[in-house]
Amino acid sequence: MKNTRHPRYARHRFPAEVISYAVWLYFRFPLSLRMVEEMLAARGIAVSHETVWQWALKFGQSFAKQIRRRLPAPGDEWHLDGVVISVAGQKHWLWRAVDQHGAVLDILVQSRRNAKAAKRLLRTLLKKQGIAPRIMITAKLASYAAAKQEVMPGVEHRQHEGLNNRAENSHQPTGRRERIMKRFKSAGQAQRFLSVHDQAENLFRRSTHSKAADRRRARARAFQVWTEMIGVVIVARSSLKPGSAFPSPTT
Repeated sequence: MKNTRHPRYARHRFPAEVISYAVWLYFRFPLSLRMVEEMLAARGIAVSHETVWQWALKFGQSFAKQIRRRLPAPGDEWHLDGVVISVAGQKHWLWRAVDQHGAVLDILVQSRRNAKAAKRLLRTLLKKQGIAPRIMITAKLASYAAAKQEVMPGVEHRQHEGLNNRAENSHQPTGRRERIMKRFKSAGQAQRFLSVHDQAENLFRRSTHSKAADRRRARARAFQVWTEMIGVVIVARSSLKPGSAFPSPTT
């Protein structure tokens, strides 16, 4: 396989293919850093989990921003919900917004679940999306109504527990990752990780109701976007079998 050297990966000892593959594994699947280390070791690459973490820190946010630019425009129906997460042993709230198709619009980790926190979420969403939604759907928490009245007074607001299942279901991958990571160490770490993790979920998200051929086409498009985004050729399928190896690290 061609040993690609993209400017983004300059001064790194390992090839771009290895770095991008490790980052993809970490953010795409519920794997710990040590699990990623073992998966690379099975392919002949000796990389410590600390190195994988440094790669994730350096490239994760950049990849997430590029995914945002390449995905279709979000829908005009926003579903908002908050869930409790543990950060360094303290209770925090993970606020998440998704559209009617299930794509995550944004997340925000905050220590409160009040009107001020809800207003911060809405302002962040408006800044990143560039346009207000047609409808906003939330649970019956009073903070949503107060924030919406100040930030987006002209938007239709529906408050109903049953209508907000899409947002509630979007928290499930986070719960799995939280258990694998043995809780988040800080609010900043949770914010950085989940903002990348959710964009990877958006890119490779699969519909459970679509046909197999449609899912394969969607997956092929996702890999095409990922390949263009990271600037390297994705490792061929035959190269990813157990025991196969990536190119040797450069010196």
